[in-house]
Amino acid sequence: MDEIDMKLLQLLQKNSRSPIKYLAKEVSLSSPAVSARIERLEKRGVIRGYTLDLDPLQLGQHILAYINLDMQPAQKTEFYPFIGSCANVLECNCVTGNYSMLIKVSFPSTQDLDSFIGQLQKFGKTETQIVFSAPVPPRGLVL
Repeated sequence: MDEIDMKLLQLLQKNSRSPIKYLAKEVSLSSPAVSARIERLEKRGVIRGYTLDLDPLQLGQHILAYINLDMQPAQKTEFYPFIGSCANVLECNCVTGNYSMLIKVSFPSTQDLDSFIGQLQKFGKTETQIVFSAPVPPRGLVL
């Protein structure tokens, strides 16, 4: 990857719907050259996809929380399919420390969150933090 690829990635992180013509102007290349670079970055897996940034509050998801789960490694074969099928799970990461999993979830109510935590507790001990605000919202990588 060269400086032009890095600049394209920065621009696409800011707005993945930027027109090719705009991107080409910003990096001083032709539109076909920019299209070819983006296609190459997609094929290499550098660009994994394009997503929407939705406002959970406007969609009725008023509770954002992080759940720490302490479970035994032998449970992973049962846990991974379970957690992958849960629509309210935004992220699940295997982590170091006192807990083995860090799970980011979004729910319409604390009652729904409580019900989900009850399901998780068959895998082990949980600890939950509910998010009040996000002074630094999710953002792209620094390139």
